[in-house]
Amino acid sequence: MLGIIGKKIGMTSFYNAEDAKSIACTVVEAGPCVVTQIKSKDSDGYNAIQMGFGKAKEKNMTAPLKGHLKKADATSSTLVEFKDVNGSFKLGQVLSVTDVFVEGDSCKAIGTSKGKGFQGVVKRYNFGGVGGQTHGQHNRLRHPGSIGACSFPSRVFPGMRMGGRMGSDRVKVQNLKIVKIFSDKNIVLISGSIPGSNNSIVYLEK
Repeated sequence: MLGIIGKKIGMTSFYNAEDAKSIACTVVEAGPCVVTQIKSKDSDGYNAIQMGFGKAKEKNMTAPLKGHLKKADATSSTLVEFKDVNGSFKLGQVLSVTDVFVEGDSCKAIGTSKGKGFQGVVKRYNFGGVGGQTHGQHNRLRHPGSIGACSFPSRVFPGMRMGGRMGSDRVKVQNLKIVKIFSDKNIVLISGSIPGSNNSIVYLEK
């Protein structure tokens, strides 16, 4: 489940000359990433590598984080773990997008969805509202309506879909395709949309 860390740039279209189709793509600046820690089954109980992306100002880092990154000679602002099956990586090794993906590969994109704040049931759960203006419902068109029974069970069941905070969730989108890789600029074009706003951190997994 090896992957790479990147930053979502925005969306564009890519023209595929073979199929004569225009594909909607998300532009991701993927890598370069530094291997900041190697975890093994003997010492940690599982095999994984920790990768760092971006650059953080030294004044904004804590002393333990400085010491941790100093081992790999890195100043990364984002640290993410990926499972490692082969165990062929070295501390301080720099990985680019071409070390993980090739054009045509399928991938998973993980990011934090856009925050929408407090929303009602119509926007949050696609409720249709309570319908017409009968029984005094002249100003309740976007309300959830009845939320429970009468004397039995005399309560509202847990998990009832109601208004609340929407978005800002960790979302994974699967079965995406790597359409184009610009290795000189560390740019990847991925078919379809991925979660998060522009300039947000995303993780691409195999």
